[in-house]
Amino acid sequence: MKVILINTVYPAGSTGKIVCALERQYQSRGMETVVLYGHGGKTSPGRVKIAADWYMKLQALRSRLTGIMYGGCLLSTRRAIRVIQKEKPDIVHLHCLNSNFINIFRLLTWLKKNHVPTVLTNHAEFMYTANCGHAFACERYQSGCVGCPRPKQVTKAWLTDGTHRAWVRMKHAFEGFSTLTVTNVSPWLTERASQSTMLKEFEHHTVLNGVDTSVFYARKRLAPQNEKIVLHVTAKFSNDPNDLKGGRYLLQLAEKMEGQNVRFIVAGKHSGNLSVPANVELLGNLSDQNRLAELYSRADVVVLTSKRETFSMITAESLCCGTPVVGFRAGGPEQITIPQYSEFVEQGDIDALYAAARRMLETSFEKDNISEAAIRKYSNETMADDYLKVYEQCIEKSEF
Repeated sequence: MKVILINTVYPAGSTGKIVCALERQYQSRGMETVVLYGHGGKTSPGRVKIAADWYMKLQALRSRLTGIMYGGCLLSTRRAIRVIQKEKPDIVHLHCLNSNFINIFRLLTWLKKNHVPTVLTNHAEFMYTANCGHAFACERYQSGCVGCPRPKQVTKAWLTDGTHRAWVRMKHAFEGFSTLTVTNVSPWLTERASQSTMLKEFEHHTVLNGVDTSVFYARKRLAPQNEKIVLHVTAKFSNDPNDLKGGRYLLQLAEKMEGQNVRFIVAGKHSGNLSVPANVELLGNLSDQNRLAELYSRADVVVLTSKRETFSMITAESLCCGTPVVGFRAGGPEQITIPQYSEFVEQGDIDALYAAARRMLETSFEKDNISEAAIRKYSNETMADDYLKVYEQCIEKSEF
Protein backbone atom coordinates (compact mmCIF):
# COMPACT_ATOMS: atom_id res chain seq x y z
CA MET A 1 0.00 0.00 0.00
CA LYS A 2 1.20 3.50 -0.84
CA VAL A 3 0.03 6.42 1.34
CA ILE A 4 0.43 10.16 0.80
CA LEU A 5 0.27 12.13 4.07
CA ILE A 6 -0.40 15.89 3.85
CA ASN A 7 0.08 18.23 6.78
CA THR A 8 0.92 21.88 7.35
CA VAL A 9 4.14 21.06 9.25
CA TYR A 10 6.70 18.23 9.33
CA PRO A 11 8.24 16.77 11.47
CA ALA A 12 7.83 19.21 14.39
CA GLY A 13 4.67 20.40 16.11
CA SER A 14 1.93 18.17 17.47
CA THR A 15 0.45 17.14 14.11
CA GLY A 16 3.87 17.05 12.47
CA LYS A 17 5.03 14.49 15.04
CA ILE A 18 1.89 12.44 14.45
CA VAL A 19 2.50 12.38 10.68
CA CYS A 20 6.17 11.49 11.28
CA ALA A 21 5.10 8.63 13.58
CA LEU A 22 2.68 7.30 10.95
CA GLU A 23 5.38 7.53 8.28
CA ARG A 24 7.77 5.46 10.41
CA GLN A 25 5.11 2.94 11.36
CA TYR A 26 4.06 2.38 7.76
CA GLN A 27 7.60 2.10 6.44
CA SER A 28 8.44 -0.46 9.15
CA ARG A 29 5.56 -2.54 7.79
CA GLY A 30 6.86 -2.43 4.21
CA MET A 31 4.52 0.31 2.97
CA GLU A 32 5.45 3.24 0.74
CA THR A 33 4.89 6.78 2.03
CA VAL A 34 5.19 10.31 0.70
CA VAL A 35 4.75 13.34 2.99
CA LEU A 36 3.67 16.72 1.58
CA TYR A 37 4.03 19.70 3.93
CA GLY A 38 4.53 23.45 4.16
CA HIS A 39 6.50 24.34 7.29
CA GLY A 40 9.65 22.32 7.90
CA GLY A 41 13.00 21.42 6.40
CA LYS A 42 13.92 21.04 2.74
CA THR A 43 12.55 18.40 0.40
CA SER A 44 14.18 14.97 0.81
CA PRO A 45 13.40 11.48 -0.52
CA GLY A 46 9.76 10.69 0.28
CA ARG A 47 9.16 14.17 1.73
CA VAL A 48 8.15 17.16 -0.38
CA LYS A 49 8.02 20.73 0.93
CA ILE A 50 5.45 22.15 -1.47
CA ALA A 51 5.69 25.81 -0.41
CA ALA A 52 8.63 28.07 0.33
CA ASP A 53 8.56 30.09 3.54
CA TRP A 54 8.39 33.42 1.67
CA TYR A 55 5.51 32.07 -0.40
CA MET A 56 3.50 31.15 2.69
CA LYS A 57 4.06 34.64 4.12
CA LEU A 58 2.78 36.11 0.87
CA GLN A 59 -0.30 33.88 1.05
CA ALA A 60 -0.89 34.95 4.64
CA LEU A 61 -0.95 38.55 3.42
CA ARG A 62 -3.45 37.57 0.70
CA SER A 63 -5.74 35.95 3.29
CA ARG A 64 -5.71 39.10 5.42
CA LEU A 65 -6.80 41.15 2.41
CA THR A 66 -9.51 38.75 1.18
CA GLY A 67 -10.75 37.48 4.55
CA ILE A 68 -10.54 33.87 3.28
CA MET A 69 -7.83 31.83 5.00
CA TYR A 70 -7.78 28.57 3.06
CA GLY A 71 -7.75 29.80 -0.55
CA GLY A 72 -4.96 31.12 -2.76
CA CYS A 73 -1.79 28.95 -2.84
CA LEU A 74 -2.28 28.10 -6.52
CA LEU A 75 1.34 27.14 -7.24
CA SER A 76 1.82 24.96 -4.15
CA THR A 77 -1.54 23.27 -4.65
CA ARG A 78 -0.65 22.52 -8.27
CA ARG A 79 2.62 21.02 -7.07
CA ALA A 80 0.80 18.83 -4.54
CA ILE A 81 -1.59 17.60 -7.22
CA ARG A 82 1.32 16.79 -9.56
CA VAL A 83 2.94 14.69 -6.84
CA ILE A 84 -0.32 12.79 -6.25
CA GLN A 85 -0.70 12.20 -10.00
CA LYS A 86 2.87 10.92 -10.26
CA GLU A 87 2.81 8.69 -7.17
CA LYS A 88 -0.68 7.21 -7.75
CA PRO A 89 -1.24 6.41 -4.05
CA ASP A 90 -3.76 3.91 -2.74
CA ILE A 91 -4.86 6.48 -0.16
CA VAL A 92 -4.37 10.19 0.49
CA HIS A 93 -4.49 11.07 4.18
CA LEU A 94 -5.22 14.73 4.96
CA HIS A 95 -4.27 16.11 8.36
CA CYS A 96 -4.05 19.84 9.22
CA LEU A 97 -4.25 21.87 5.99
CA ASN A 98 -4.13 25.39 7.46
CA SER A 99 -1.22 27.86 7.65
CA ASN A 100 -1.29 29.14 4.06
CA PHE A 101 0.54 26.29 2.33
CA ILE A 102 -2.26 24.76 0.23
CA ASN A 103 -5.67 25.67 -1.20
CA ILE A 104 -8.06 23.39 0.69
CA PHE A 105 -10.99 24.06 -1.64
CA ARG A 106 -9.04 23.21 -4.81
CA LEU A 107 -7.38 20.15 -3.30
CA LEU A 108 -10.66 18.66 -2.06
CA THR A 109 -12.34 19.36 -5.39
CA TRP A 110 -9.54 17.70 -7.36
CA LEU A 111 -9.48 14.61 -5.11
CA LYS A 112 -13.26 14.38 -5.39
CA LYS A 113 -13.38 14.70 -9.19
CA ASN A 114 -10.61 12.13 -9.64
CA HIS A 115 -12.21 9.64 -7.21
CA VAL A 116 -9.08 9.37 -5.06
CA PRO A 117 -9.63 7.34 -1.85
CA THR A 118 -9.14 10.00 0.82
CA VAL A 119 -9.09 10.04 4.61
CA LEU A 120 -9.55 13.37 6.36
CA THR A 121 -8.43 13.60 10.00
CA ASN A 122 -9.94 16.43 12.01
CA HIS A 123 -7.41 17.65 14.58
CA ALA A 124 -9.44 20.85 15.05
CA GLU A 125 -12.78 22.21 13.84
CA PHE A 126 -11.82 24.36 10.83
CA MET A 127 -12.58 21.72 8.19
CA TYR A 128 -16.28 21.85 9.04
CA THR A 129 -16.50 25.49 10.12
CA ALA A 130 -14.47 26.58 7.07
CA ASN A 131 -13.01 29.25 9.32
CA CYS A 132 -12.24 28.92 13.04
CA GLY A 133 -10.27 26.12 14.66
CA HIS A 134 -12.52 26.21 17.74
CA ALA A 135 -16.15 27.26 17.39
CA PHE A 136 -16.78 27.14 21.17
CA ALA A 137 -20.47 27.93 21.79
CA CYS A 138 -21.06 29.51 18.37
CA GLU A 139 -23.40 27.54 16.09
CA ARG A 140 -23.25 29.79 13.02
CA TYR A 141 -21.09 27.24 11.19
CA GLN A 142 -24.21 25.06 10.94
CA SER A 143 -26.01 27.62 8.79
CA GLY A 144 -23.34 29.38 6.77
CA CYS A 145 -21.25 31.53 9.11
CA VAL A 146 -23.36 34.59 8.32
CA GLY A 147 -22.67 37.53 10.61
CA CYS A 148 -19.58 36.11 12.31
CA PRO A 149 -19.27 37.86 15.71
CA ARG A 150 -15.46 37.79 15.63
CA PRO A 151 -14.22 37.76 12.00
CA LYS A 152 -10.99 39.62 12.73
CA GLN A 153 -10.03 37.22 15.51
CA VAL A 154 -10.93 34.19 13.39
CA THR A 155 -9.47 35.17 10.02
CA LYS A 156 -7.14 38.08 10.95
CA ALA A 157 -8.77 39.93 8.04
CA TRP A 158 -7.99 43.62 7.62
CA LEU A 159 -10.67 44.75 5.18
CA THR A 160 -13.60 42.37 4.83
CA ASP A 161 -15.45 39.50 6.50
CA GLY A 162 -15.03 36.50 4.22
CA THR A 163 -16.34 33.86 6.60
CA HIS A 164 -19.59 33.16 4.72
CA ARG A 165 -17.84 33.00 1.34
CA ALA A 166 -15.30 30.56 2.78
CA TRP A 167 -18.13 28.45 4.21
CA VAL A 168 -19.86 28.24 0.83
CA ARG A 169 -16.62 27.25 -0.92
CA MET A 170 -15.87 24.54 1.63
CA LYS A 171 -19.38 23.12 1.39
CA HIS A 172 -19.17 22.95 -2.40
CA ALA A 173 -15.77 21.24 -2.18
CA PHE A 174 -17.17 18.48 0.07
CA GLU A 175 -20.46 17.94 -1.75
CA GLY A 176 -20.55 14.63 -3.59
CA PHE A 177 -17.10 13.49 -2.39
CA SER A 178 -17.96 9.78 -2.59
CA THR A 179 -14.45 8.46 -1.83
CA LEU A 180 -13.95 10.42 1.41
CA THR A 181 -13.87 8.96 4.92
CA VAL A 182 -13.56 11.19 7.99
CA THR A 183 -11.65 10.41 11.18
CA ASN A 184 -11.53 12.52 14.33
CA VAL A 185 -9.04 12.45 17.18
CA SER A 186 -11.59 12.17 20.00
CA PRO A 187 -15.17 10.97 20.50
CA TRP A 188 -16.14 14.57 21.29
CA LEU A 189 -14.80 15.76 17.93
CA THR A 190 -16.45 12.83 16.12
CA GLU A 191 -19.81 13.86 17.55
CA ARG A 192 -19.29 17.49 16.55
CA ALA A 193 -18.04 16.73 13.04
CA SER A 194 -20.63 14.06 12.24
CA GLN A 195 -23.46 16.45 13.17
CA SER A 196 -22.04 19.37 11.20
CA THR A 197 -23.67 20.61 8.02
CA MET A 198 -20.38 20.22 6.19
CA LEU A 199 -19.46 16.63 7.09
CA LYS A 200 -22.64 14.87 8.22
CA GLU A 201 -23.00 12.91 4.96
CA PHE A 202 -19.71 11.04 5.44
CA GLU A 203 -18.67 7.97 7.40
CA HIS A 204 -16.87 8.92 10.63
CA HIS A 205 -14.38 7.08 12.84
CA THR A 206 -12.48 7.99 16.00
CA VAL A 207 -8.73 7.37 15.97
CA LEU A 208 -6.82 8.61 19.01
CA ASN A 209 -3.51 10.38 18.52
CA GLY A 210 -0.41 8.33 19.19
CA VAL A 211 2.37 8.95 21.69
CA ASP A 212 6.04 8.05 21.31
CA THR A 213 6.12 5.50 24.12
CA SER A 214 9.87 5.00 23.71
CA VAL A 215 10.10 8.47 25.29
CA PHE A 216 6.93 8.80 27.35
CA TYR A 217 6.84 6.03 29.91
CA ALA A 218 7.02 5.83 33.71
CA ARG A 219 10.57 6.68 34.73
CA LYS A 220 11.93 5.78 38.13
CA ARG A 221 12.24 8.58 40.65
CA LEU A 222 15.83 9.06 41.74
CA ALA A 223 14.95 9.80 45.40
CA PRO A 224 11.89 10.20 47.63
CA GLN A 225 10.26 13.61 47.40
CA ASN A 226 9.52 15.69 50.48
CA GLU A 227 6.81 17.65 48.69
CA LYS A 228 4.03 16.96 46.24
CA ILE A 229 4.58 18.11 42.66
CA VAL A 230 1.82 19.56 40.46
CA LEU A 231 2.87 19.92 36.81
CA HIS A 232 1.30 22.20 34.21
CA VAL A 233 2.45 21.84 30.59
CA THR A 234 1.41 24.40 28.00
CA ALA A 235 2.62 26.00 24.78
CA LYS A 236 2.36 29.44 26.39
CA PHE A 237 1.73 30.37 30.00
CA SER A 238 -0.07 33.62 30.81
CA ASN A 239 -2.34 35.14 33.42
CA ASP A 240 -4.31 36.99 30.72
CA PRO A 241 -8.06 36.39 31.35
CA ASN A 242 -8.55 35.96 27.57
CA ASP A 243 -5.87 33.27 27.26
CA LEU A 244 -7.56 30.05 26.13
CA LYS A 245 -5.00 27.90 27.96
CA GLY A 246 -6.26 29.24 31.29
CA GLY A 247 -2.97 29.94 33.01
CA ARG A 248 -4.71 32.26 35.48
CA TYR A 249 -6.57 29.29 36.95
CA LEU A 250 -3.31 27.47 37.61
CA LEU A 251 -2.08 30.50 39.54
CA GLN A 252 -5.32 30.62 41.53
CA LEU A 253 -4.94 26.92 42.35
CA ALA A 254 -1.37 27.52 43.51
CA GLU A 255 -2.53 30.33 45.78
CA LYS A 256 -5.14 28.05 47.37
CA MET A 257 -2.41 25.47 48.05
CA GLU A 258 0.17 27.80 49.57
CA GLY A 259 1.53 26.38 52.82
CA GLN A 260 0.47 22.79 51.92
CA ASN A 261 3.91 21.51 50.92
CA VAL A 262 2.89 21.42 47.25
CA ARG A 263 5.10 22.82 44.50
CA PHE A 264 3.79 23.84 41.09
CA ILE A 265 6.04 23.45 38.06
CA VAL A 266 5.08 25.14 34.79
CA ALA A 267 6.65 24.06 31.49
CA GLY A 268 5.87 26.56 28.73
CA LYS A 269 6.82 29.92 27.27
CA HIS A 270 6.01 32.91 29.45
CA SER A 271 6.68 36.62 29.64
CA GLY A 272 9.66 37.66 31.73
CA ASN A 273 7.69 39.96 34.01
CA LEU A 274 5.01 37.45 35.02
CA SER A 275 4.35 37.55 38.78
CA VAL A 276 3.61 34.15 40.37
CA PRO A 277 3.09 32.81 43.93
CA ALA A 278 6.16 31.57 45.81
CA ASN A 279 5.18 27.90 45.31
CA VAL A 280 5.25 28.21 41.49
CA GLU A 281 8.38 27.49 39.44
CA LEU A 282 8.45 28.64 35.80
CA LEU A 283 10.75 26.51 33.66
CA GLY A 284 10.05 28.18 30.33
CA ASN A 285 9.80 26.32 27.04
CA LEU A 286 11.03 22.70 27.01
CA SER A 287 12.01 21.32 23.61
CA ASP A 288 13.72 18.23 25.04
CA GLN A 289 11.09 15.48 25.03
CA ASN A 290 13.10 13.28 27.41
CA ARG A 291 13.28 16.12 29.92
CA LEU A 292 9.52 16.57 29.59
CA ALA A 293 8.95 12.86 30.18
CA GLU A 294 11.09 13.03 33.30
CA LEU A 295 8.95 15.89 34.59
CA TYR A 296 5.74 13.98 33.90
CA SER A 297 7.14 10.96 35.77
CA ARG A 298 8.33 13.10 38.67
CA ALA A 299 4.97 14.84 39.14
CA ASP A 300 2.20 13.58 41.41
CA VAL A 301 -0.53 15.10 39.25
CA VAL A 302 -0.79 17.06 35.99
CA VAL A 303 -3.31 19.91 35.78
CA LEU A 304 -5.08 21.07 32.59
CA THR A 305 -6.84 24.43 32.48
CA SER A 306 -7.63 24.91 28.76
CA LYS A 307 -10.99 26.20 27.59
CA ARG A 308 -11.02 23.85 24.59
CA GLU A 309 -8.94 20.87 23.48
CA THR A 310 -9.97 18.49 20.70
CA PHE A 311 -7.65 15.78 22.06
CA SER A 312 -4.93 16.67 24.63
CA MET A 313 -1.50 15.22 24.04
CA ILE A 314 -0.64 16.37 27.55
CA THR A 315 -3.24 14.01 29.00
CA ALA A 316 -1.98 11.07 26.95
CA GLU A 317 1.71 11.78 27.62
CA SER A 318 1.16 12.24 31.34
CA LEU A 319 -0.72 8.97 31.69
CA CYS A 320 1.93 7.13 29.65
CA CYS A 321 4.43 8.43 32.22
CA GLY A 322 2.26 7.08 35.04
CA THR A 323 0.91 10.38 36.33
CA PRO A 324 -2.83 11.06 36.88
CA VAL A 325 -4.54 14.13 35.40
CA VAL A 326 -7.09 16.66 36.65
CA GLY A 327 -8.56 19.56 34.75
CA PHE A 328 -11.53 21.41 33.38
CA ARG A 329 -13.90 19.74 30.95
CA ALA A 330 -12.68 21.03 27.60
CA GLY A 331 -14.19 18.65 25.04
CA GLY A 332 -11.58 16.08 24.11
CA PRO A 333 -9.51 15.43 27.27
CA GLU A 334 -12.29 14.02 29.44
CA GLN A 335 -13.28 11.61 26.66
CA ILE A 336 -9.87 10.32 25.60
CA THR A 337 -8.52 9.83 29.14
CA ILE A 338 -8.46 6.73 31.36
CA PRO A 339 -11.26 7.51 33.86
CA GLN A 340 -9.81 5.79 36.93
CA TYR A 341 -6.67 7.92 36.68
CA SER A 342 -8.23 11.31 36.00
CA GLU A 343 -10.91 13.75 37.06
CA PHE A 344 -12.40 16.64 35.09
CA VAL A 345 -14.63 19.34 36.54
CA GLU A 346 -16.82 22.17 35.24
CA GLN A 347 -14.96 24.80 33.22
CA GLY A 348 -13.69 27.62 35.44
CA ASP A 349 -14.77 26.06 38.76
CA ILE A 350 -11.58 26.60 40.74
CA ASP A 351 -13.01 25.13 43.97
CA ALA A 352 -13.92 21.88 42.19
CA LEU A 353 -10.49 21.82 40.54
CA TYR A 354 -8.84 22.28 43.93
CA ALA A 355 -10.87 19.42 45.43
CA ALA A 356 -10.02 17.13 42.49
CA ALA A 357 -6.32 17.94 42.73
CA ARG A 358 -6.31 17.29 46.49
CA ARG A 359 -8.00 13.92 45.97
CA MET A 360 -5.38 12.91 43.42
CA LEU A 361 -2.51 14.10 45.62
CA GLU A 362 -3.86 12.13 48.58
CA THR A 363 -4.39 8.91 46.59
CA SER A 364 -1.58 6.39 46.25
CA PHE A 365 -1.19 5.27 42.63
CA GLU A 366 1.06 2.61 41.18
CA LYS A 367 2.68 4.53 38.35
CA ASP A 368 3.62 1.42 36.39
CA ASN A 369 -0.02 0.34 36.25
CA ILE A 370 -1.12 3.72 34.88
CA SER A 371 1.70 3.69 32.35
CA GLU A 372 0.98 0.18 31.09
CA ALA A 373 -2.71 0.93 30.55
CA ALA A 374 -1.92 4.22 28.81
CA ILE A 375 0.72 2.76 26.52
CA ARG A 376 -1.74 0.15 25.31
CA LYS A 377 -4.24 2.89 24.53
CA TYR A 378 -2.08 5.67 23.09
CA SER A 379 0.94 4.04 21.44
CA ASN A 380 1.92 4.97 17.89
CA GLU A 381 1.50 1.31 16.98
CA THR A 382 -2.13 1.38 18.08
CA MET A 383 -2.75 4.61 16.14
CA ALA A 384 -1.22 3.15 12.97
CA ASP A 385 -3.24 -0.06 13.31
CA ASP A 386 -6.46 1.93 13.66
CA TYR A 387 -5.71 4.11 10.64
CA LEU A 388 -4.85 1.08 8.50
CA LYS A 389 -8.29 -0.37 9.22
CA VAL A 390 -9.85 2.90 8.08
CA TYR A 391 -7.68 2.95 4.93
CA GLU A 392 -8.75 -0.56 3.98
CA GLN A 393 -12.42 0.28 4.43
CA CYS A 394 -12.02 3.52 2.45
CA ILE A 395 -10.28 1.75 -0.45
CA GLU A 396 -12.85 -1.04 -0.48
CA LYS A 397 -15.71 1.50 -0.49
CA SER A 398 -14.05 3.41 -3.34
CA GLU A 399 -13.92 0.32 -5.57
CA PHE A 400 -17.71 0.19 -5.87
